[in-house]
Amino acid sequence: MKHYFIDVMGYLSLLIYPYKLSHFFSLLFDHIASRRFRFLTHNVGKVLLERPFYVIGHKFIKYENFYSHAGLRLECWDMYQGIKFNPSIVIGKNVCFNYRCHIGAIDNITIGDNVLVGSNVLITDHSHGYNDQRDCHLSPANRVLYSKGPVIIENDVWIGENVCILPNVRVGHHSVIGANTVVTKDVPPYSVLAGNPAKIIKTLYDNE
Repeated sequence: MKHYFIDVMGYLSLLIYPYKLSHFFSLLFDHIASRRFRFLTHNVGKVLLERPFYVIGHKFIKYENFYSHAGLRLECWDMYQGIKFNPSIVIGKNVCFNYRCHIGAIDNITIGDNVLVGSNVLITDHSHGYNDQRDCHLSPANRVLYSKGPVIIENDVWIGENVCILPNVRVGHHSVIGANTVVTKDVPPYSVLAGNPAKIIKTLYDNE
């Protein structure tokens, strides 16, 4: 009886609130939230963010135009554990983030033009602590944020699902980073990477 009632309610909901109408209102609220994001970041570029998304430090984010599916986290930490930082996230033209991407900066993260980012991707320029004996007496959340250097992703890069790009890394243009790869070192242009840690498995044609 319970399942029958739920089935009936589900069917009636399609008549009262059809899918096309619900999709219209969802898209409308996405556009409104995206405009709020644009105003708070003081940018004039085009942006469309599917809800929900999460932002810290709007004033440190610059972009030209990008799109994101739901679950995006953009975090610019200018203060943590009483220490001040000068973070920035810069996003170029025609950038697309898939679901549940996390980009965190205390230094600088720059993403070039025409970059495609898969789902569940982490791009960070910092870690909790120094990863040595100085951190042993502190829980991870109470350790200082430390950056080895910025992250720069050049133009026309394709980043696969579940990739982690860690601090002090430059990803060369026209590179492909395979699913589940952990990038800890610079990537030459036109490279195909895979593995943990990342290794070059192929070099694409280079006409330069």
